[in-house]
Amino acid sequence: MTTRADFTDQEWARLQRAPIVAGMAITLADPGGPIEVIKESTAAFKTVNEAAMGARGGLCGEVAISVAEMTQQRKNPLGDFKPRGADAGEQILDELRAVNSLLTEKATPEEAAAFRELLLTSAQRSADAAKEGGFMGFKAERVSEGEKRMLDKLREVLSP
Repeated sequence: MTTRADFTDQEWARLQRAPIVAGMAITLADPGGPIEVIKESTAAFKTVNEAAMGARGGLCGEVAISVAEMTQQRKNPLGDFKPRGADAGEQILDELRAVNSLLTEKATPEEAAAFRELLLTSAQRSADAAKEGGFMGFKAERVSEGEKRMLDKLREVLSP
């Protein structure tokens, strides 16, 4: 079983922020207004909290519990990770590539698969959280083309 002890502090911080970063990828893929940003961010945090509540051990559960504790203490799980500029989307993908490498290197195949699924679930729920485009909700899409493209990129980046 893979645990916190298998990772450096920097690696653990990277794992903790990964579910939120996966949701952030969706927000940056098709930025909407402040309400959409809040809904998408909330969906990512909710995914982690649900994973923490249903945790039965293992890496995924340990990370989820750790993130839930951080948010209860009003600590930001993103830490110093702040993608900026025109290549913010690529910075996020690079971060998740690094997480995927950590999983491949240090986690059991089952735990790595479960963690990747958590990240993809966080991204999908963020995409589903708010409608994009349209006018006052009319002709809006549940998941925009930009979000669909980002979900495809995330699946590629997080493949074993």
